[in-house]
Amino acid sequence: QVQLVESGGGSVQPGGSLRLSCAASGLPFTFSYYFMSWFRQAPGKSREFVAKIIRSGSLTYYADSVKGRFTISRDNAKNTVYLQMNSLKSEDTAVYYCAADSAGSTRDERDWYFWGQGTQVFVSA
Repeated sequence: QVQLVESGGGSVQPGGSLRLSCAASGLPFTFSYYFMSWFRQAPGKSREFVAKIIRSGSLTYYADSVKGRFTISRDNAKNTVYLQMNSLKSEDTAVYYCAADSAGSTRDERDWYFWGQGTQVFVSA
C-alpha cells in the first residue's frame, strides 16, 4: 500500500517559517525513482503547483509565487521530501500535498499519480 504522509503543518505568523515533510512508503519502485512535488489548495481555490524536485535532487522547480521563499529538498535514504517555507504570507494559507510520479514532467496535478492526504498551513497575525 502506497503511503505519502505529510507532516509539519500548523499556524504561523506572517514572516515566519515552517518545514513540511513527506514520508513515502510502499511505492512500487525505490523512492529515488520518483519525481516528487508539492501542491497546495487554498480555500475556495483549485489545487496549484508549488515545487518539484527531480530524482537525484539536483534540480528543482518552483511556482513564481514561492520562488526565493520556499525550498524543496529530498533525502532518498530516508524516503522523504521536504518543503522549507520562509517569509510566509497570508496567501500561503492552504492545505499542502506531496505527490510522486515516475515521470513528473508537468506542473499539472492530473499528471501526478500518488498523493498524500495533505497538511494544513495557516498564516495569520
